[in-house]
Amino acid sequence: MIKVAAFPKTLSSQKKFKMIQNNIFFTTLGKSHSAPCLPATREEWENMRRSPWLKEMCRRIESGDVEMKHKLPVWTPSCAEFRDNHRAAKDALKPLARLMLDFDAKGFTEQIMNRLKDNSPLEVLLIEESVRRGTHVLVELPKNMTADEAQQLMKEATGFEPDVKVKGYDRCIYMVPEDHTKFVSEKLFEAKAIELDVQGTRCENSKAPLPLEGSGETSKTFKGIPYSEIIKEYWMRMGGEPEEGERNDKLHRLAANLRAICDNSESLLLEIMPRYGLAEDEMKAIIHSACKEPTKGSKIMNSIIEVRGTRCEMREDDEEDPDTNESPLFLEGVRGRLPMGISESIAAVGPQLAMPVVTAVCPCIGMLATGVSLDVHGVQRGLNLISYIAGDFASGKGMIDPVIDAWMSEVMALDKMYQIQEDEWRAKKRAAKNKKEQPEEPKLPVRCLTLNNTVANLAERLANTEGKHAF
Repeated sequence: MIKVAAFPKTLSSQKKFKMIQNNIFFTTLGKSHSAPCLPATREEWENMRRSPWLKEMCRRIESGDVEMKHKLPVWTPSCAEFRDNHRAAKDALKPLARLMLDFDAKGFTEQIMNRLKDNSPLEVLLIEESVRRGTHVLVELPKNMTADEAQQLMKEATGFEPDVKVKGYDRCIYMVPEDHTKFVSEKLFEAKAIELDVQGTRCENSKAPLPLEGSGETSKTFKGIPYSEIIKEYWMRMGGEPEEGERNDKLHRLAANLRAICDNSESLLLEIMPRYGLAEDEMKAIIHSACKEPTKGSKIMNSIIEVRGTRCEMREDDEEDPDTNESPLFLEGVRGRLPMGISESIAAVGPQLAMPVVTAVCPCIGMLATGVSLDVHGVQRGLNLISYIAGDFASGKGMIDPVIDAWMSEVMALDKMYQIQEDEWRAKKRAAKNKKEQPEEPKLPVRCLTLNNTVANLAERLANTEGKHAF
């Protein structure tokens, strides 16, 4: 018997509806473009958009700090769940019949909204101003309509050209603060998944509403390892798949490394390389450029093949003990049982650095879980963790640093903004050094502390962290 918890009779119908609505996973959220995307409810989505740190990040981007854009959180308008939280079209478990239209023209959000107010050919779920003052319009995609057809209809209705590449269940959008939202329908927070066939097409429709991007899926292998798996591991080690604005550069680097295990064959690279929306001629040009000079080999490909190859050998060798701690197969099995974040960290460096990377991120976890405390013999203790790692020269210690940076990226982004404010205060202080009234020193909660602080400065920093852990 399945037991269902009933709502209290004292609740109004409206409140009941809202309680149900807030617990529906209608999208996924990721801390960044390359981070795992977790199913999210309306409450989680709205809370993130109301965060002061998000508003401050967007303010800095508008002021010219373009690099900070890549640290913004993302959400997926056309999918509410991915297999293993991996944002890829082939892993879409809960695709939605929705299409996000991205209008790059800046400063026309109000105009677009007014044109759609009484004359929209499709049902509008959301209108928002993007971080850099473009416009996002999310629409319900009708049965039997393709994404291309919908984009053309909305182009005619608004008078503006949407980005034709923004389609696919795996496409994400940068999160914006709540005050960027111009219109939101209650229907946005509903999430009726559509059924896909094996080609990723809606079953009731002979047309694919959201054409999937090329993903390098092919039967071709190198030493028994599918090229698609090699490419997946490569992206994991290199900070994630490319986003718009960096596709050409990242795909060129991928081709330059892949050619070392493709006999420098442009035709093979063209077959196995992912597209990410780029045209065939553009892909040919990228691959040709990457293959112009003779290859000197690729250290990262050698490392991937070595690790993957060892796993394959372990599966085939019946005499090997799978329970030994030194076994890569054992490590792979442990990865499946580890919490999210830890398993991704291990995947980023490979099994040979599994233990060091777990050790290294422990202080990060203690710092981020600043509100967690443990009862130790009747005394409440915070997660004050410290790690020591020693290794020989060229032992791979440097591969751990990017993992730590990934864990700490959000806090570091905030610290960067606080330090900019401190620099502004110091400039004002210098300008007013001979004046009676001095600018008040800001008490900013900088939490990532460097080793070159004086004891007095360190004490001052810790006093300003508002009771939170420092790192």
